[in-house]
Amino acid sequence: QLVESGGGSVQAGGSLRLSCLVSGVTNNRYAMAWFRQAPGAEREGLAAIDSDGRPDYADSVKGRFTISKDNAKNTLTLQMNSLNPEDAAMYYCAAGGWLLCWDSGRCNYWGQGTQVTVS
Repeated sequence: QLVESGGGSVQAGGSLRLSCLVSGVTNNRYAMAWFRQAPGAEREGLAAIDSDGRPDYADSVKGRFTISKDNAKNTLTLQMNSLNPEDAAMYYCAAGGWLLCWDSGRCNYWGQGTQVTVS
């Protein structure tokens, strides 16, 4: 089970920190990732981190967003800075194999999402 939190409303240029509490993910080699989907748009992969802690980012968020994980707390985090209205969307955390999940969006586990609004 993946449970996101930390979404909300922020002014353009502001920051938000999303968290995902992870439980029941049985494969400790899975990558963890953040996706988002705005109304009428396709789901977009934003950032992923592999089991060794190596991150990867979509070009659209590189330099603004930072993904991290705390294995001791079973938490995945997405620090989002310099937010703009185009970042408004529902944000999801997910877990799965690196290629299938991060490259193809075919993740084994998904959270319910947390809404981010930027005005």
